[in-house]
Amino acid sequence: MKKRSLTLYLTRGAAVSALYVALTFISSLVGLSSGVIQLRLSEALCILPLFLPEAIPGLFVGCMIANLVSGAVFWDIIFGSLATLIGAVGARLLRRLPERLKWLATLPTVVSNSLIVPPVLIYAYGVPEGYLFITVTVAVGEILSASLFGSLLYYKIKKSDLIKRIG
Repeated sequence: MKKRSLTLYLTRGAAVSALYVALTFISSLVGLSSGVIQLRLSEALCILPLFLPEAIPGLFVGCMIANLVSGAVFWDIIFGSLATLIGAVGARLLRRLPERLKWLATLPTVVSNSLIVPPVLIYAYGVPEGYLFITVTVAVGEILSASLFGSLLYYKIKKSDLIKRIG
């Protein structure tokens, strides 16, 4: 990788990471970044790997930092960040979907978070609600943030040609 390419890759990844942290902080201001009912605006960014491979490590590091500064326990920092990483990699793998099906690239994020986050909430935080209830609430939050907001972000970026202009 050329020096300019590496610098651009690292800069874009860092920008995605910073955006993730900032959007998670905004969600936390209204109490929606963690807990049984979550609506992290930052999860909309999990659509970015369709455009930028460097968004994958950016999202992972951003989630790790956001969890760390928000006072999350060790297991949440590790497994919550891994859920985001799995979702980002899954989105990247689905980048060749036909345009009308691009919204499906949000599903790896919804599924990974819906399966990984509930056990973390139960075992790391001692959340008393049942697994099924927590899975549903996390899934609904992810459908709104990753699927709905992520799809809106995707089509806005696509329409504006933003990625071509910054690259």
